[in-house]
Amino acid sequence: MSRSARPAVEPAQGAARSAGLIALGTGLAAAAVGTAVVGGFVAAIARMVVTPDRKRTERVPIIEVDRIHGTVTLERTPDTELQGRYSLWFGGGTGHMRVGDVLATTPGTVTRRIIAIDAGDPTDARRGRWGGWFYLTPGELDVPVEDVDVPTPNGPAPAWVVRADDPAAPWAVLVHGRGVTRAETIRAVPVFRAAGYSVLLASWRNDGVAPKSVDGRYGLGSTEWEDVDSALRWVAAHGATSVVLMGWSMGGAVVLQTLVRSPLAHLVDGVVLESAVVDWHAVLKSQSRAMRLPRVVRKVAQRVLRTPVLHRLAGLAQPVDLRELDMVARADELTVPILLLHSDDDGFVPSSASYALAAARPDLVRLEVAHEARHTKLWNHDADWFDARILAWLTEVVQRDGAASAR
Repeated sequence: MSRSARPAVEPAQGAARSAGLIALGTGLAAAAVGTAVVGGFVAAIARMVVTPDRKRTERVPIIEVDRIHGTVTLERTPDTELQGRYSLWFGGGTGHMRVGDVLATTPGTVTRRIIAIDAGDPTDARRGRWGGWFYLTPGELDVPVEDVDVPTPNGPAPAWVVRADDPAAPWAVLVHGRGVTRAETIRAVPVFRAAGYSVLLASWRNDGVAPKSVDGRYGLGSTEWEDVDSALRWVAAHGATSVVLMGWSMGGAVVLQTLVRSPLAHLVDGVVLESAVVDWHAVLKSQSRAMRLPRVVRKVAQRVLRTPVLHRLAGLAQPVDLRELDMVARADELTVPILLLHSDDDGFVPSSASYALAAARPDLVRLEVAHEARHTKLWNHDADWFDARILAWLTEVVQRDGAASAR
């Protein structure tokens, strides 16, 4: 058959081929869009991990405030139902009250005694923010307080100093956690003063008090340690030869990175960690489960954080490798005694990593466990328990070892 005599493509076949091409193109376009959506979602998760909260959300419904009888009724949650002393912010953070004993409960509410209303009128408040840091300034403890600035790589970081009567006293440097300020650490001042320590309550980058970093992002301990190193330099310049570091939550991760990175780590004779992030993998795994995120999302988000170029999707100036922040895996690098305080019902930072670190270094680590104190609220739930364990450890371990080495 000649070329000109070949039959033309059947219309139905041509339509089918066109439809197939269109379907393929649509599928590829959908896949590209889907990939972009998933990629954008993963990048958003990565950013969330390292981005400081711009606004502290008030999530706890306030049912009633009875100023005559000095009570407040709140929605009952695992945090609000626990005995102890706590803070309640309201009015977009402009109001603050301190609450104490649980007086009554129903299946959905809890009524607590109001200890003090420090700012604002809670009568019309509908929601509040529950908090563990109880004191607003160290001056409330009736102790001598100095306001100082600690030079850091980003500029001067405000700090409070509470000096012991003895000019030659050892020092404690207190390091707050994520999303709070140095006021969180005031709770530990009395026990360190009782043990004879001068105390520096530090601020660090991006906490709303200290200067921001260039990228305004958390390094999860990989950058913040530089500010604790600066605090060590400050106390060393003021005569410190023995220092105990204490960190809460992410502040614990910052302290641990200071131990393995700071050229002044030799000044540190001991570490206290409360509800501390010892291994970020455990924290992100727990949080992703709570958010019902697929495992692959968490894994890819972690890869975004640590991979050069990709780290910029999270707004980071430099990558953050969570593997370097896993102090269970790096436990053999630790050289000073550590006191771990954790609650099994933490709700944010699982106690599992604290158990693992204690198991990895039983020669250095003492683990003290509560069972119902929640996250960073061990002092609030039972101040006597908190103080007794720190004081005993300072006396039996740090000061004993220091006296032995001095002989």
